[in-house]
Amino acid sequence: MKQAFKLMAVLAHPDDESLGFGGTLARYAAEGIETYLVTATRGERGRFGSQGKNADPVEVGRVREVELRAAAAVLGIGEVSILGYGDGAVDQLDSAIAIRAIVEHIRRVRPHVVITFGPEGAYGHPDHIAISQFTTAAVVCAGDGGYRGASLPAHRVAKLYSLAWRKAKWEAYQSAFRKLTSMVDGIERQANPWPDWAVTTEVDTSSYWPVVWKAVCCHQTQISIYGQLEQLTEEQQRGLWGSQEFYRAYSAVNGGRKLETDLFQGLR
Repeated sequence: MKQAFKLMAVLAHPDDESLGFGGTLARYAAEGIETYLVTATRGERGRFGSQGKNADPVEVGRVREVELRAAAAVLGIGEVSILGYGDGAVDQLDSAIAIRAIVEHIRRVRPHVVITFGPEGAYGHPDHIAISQFTTAAVVCAGDGGYRGASLPAHRVAKLYSLAWRKAKWEAYQSAFRKLTSMVDGIERQANPWPDWAVTTEVDTSSYWPVVWKAVCCHQTQISIYGQLEQLTEEQQRGLWGSQEFYRAYSAVNGGRKLETDLFQGLR
């Protein structure tokens, strides 16, 4: 009987799944891989159409959850789970509670591969950094038979990946989109590209950019900051969504310097 592979993305906000990981999720879902998404927040501090950031956070979160689920359906994601943590406050959580929640999902789903943000949080976003740290710890704890924080049997994830965009990808993204910054403790953080040599894996997603764009368009409350993406040519769209780069944080099934082209390399 053919083994059903499983991929789980653990991210911070609604729209992370589309803008950051959409091509990868769409590709593997189309290949028959079971795809799962765990999102930490409902993005209730995000923009809300013409009201900007002045809308009721509860209503913003409710609508953004609807948008998230619509985008996930477009990408072919089989299951969406929302942890319900405060937008902009993920790094303030009790780490034991956050790790345990992710461990429960990992042990329940039993994914072969987990993907999340890198330790730099893409552009220094505290929520991205926190979910990267919590996910990394949860992958370790999920496979530890001595970890008593979760009720389900232990499960060892075979491979853990971090998003790792090169300089060229960030330049294309910010040129088409906007300069991404995060103001933290009075200091502006910016996109932090990975050096070419540090990228371990490049996934070809060139056939899926129309799907990614359709998923992005599901996030209508955010469209005011995505609007200029509508003006991109097909060539520019391919430049943005045509490939996705990762750092193989660990693998129990393969290694080496050769650039991977498949997150499931060593498993198939």
